[in-house]
Amino acid sequence: MTLLRDHDLARAFDHASRTYDRLTGLNPGYRADLLRSARRLKLPGDGAGLHLLDLGCGTGASTRALLRAAPRARITAVDASAGMLRRALAKPWPDGVRFLHLSAEELHAAGEGPFDAVFAAYLFRNVSDPDGVLGTVRGLLRPGGRLAVHEYSLTGSPAHRALWTAVCQGVIIPAGTLTGDRVLYRHLWHSVLDFDTAAAFTGRLTRAGFTGARALPLAGWQTGITYTFVAAAGKADR
Repeated sequence: MTLLRDHDLARAFDHASRTYDRLTGLNPGYRADLLRSARRLKLPGDGAGLHLLDLGCGTGASTRALLRAAPRARITAVDASAGMLRRALAKPWPDGVRFLHLSAEELHAAGEGPFDAVFAAYLFRNVSDPDGVLGTVRGLLRPGGRLAVHEYSLTGSPAHRALWTAVCQGVIIPAGTLTGDRVLYRHLWHSVLDFDTAAAFTGRLTRAGFTGARALPLAGWQTGITYTFVAAAGKADR
């Protein structure tokens, strides 16, 4: 199938936002894994004095994870889907958290940042130009700033591809069909199959100018399917 991109994908997320939290709740460990990835940023002092970016914040589950990992930080959370942001904004947040309806490129153009760390969950397989977005993220980070990418990224093993397909066809797509969002969840299935392997995405981070790029697996049924990618921004090009 043709993957959803840009405005078509944002509209699909707008529609799915009504039931998104309920459906992600079907995934055992969904929120715990987000928290584990956010903590892998290893931010000092509970984030005191730091400005963090949650890129592709959705309904705020990743923002909540980042807030728990760094409760004293200032957090800017952005998403391209107005519907997802409305769900996030309807939840209680401390004064240090703000939400913006912007893409990464728009955020950079608006002069936001620099940020001390960026957290991006389930974002990069959904963008049409991952290298361009990585370049933008690097430009949004302070030199040495930290990046954690929480993402579905298969090992390339036939067993992991088969497991992902079984989960999608047995649980995710049927549940999404009941809510009228079958197209979005079929996109999810294929976007993961088409995305970089863990080794390939680690290499992509390095080529984009990040240092110390590593792929850290997550536990449970998602081992070999979901990773935290951690890296640091290198010095800016001259």
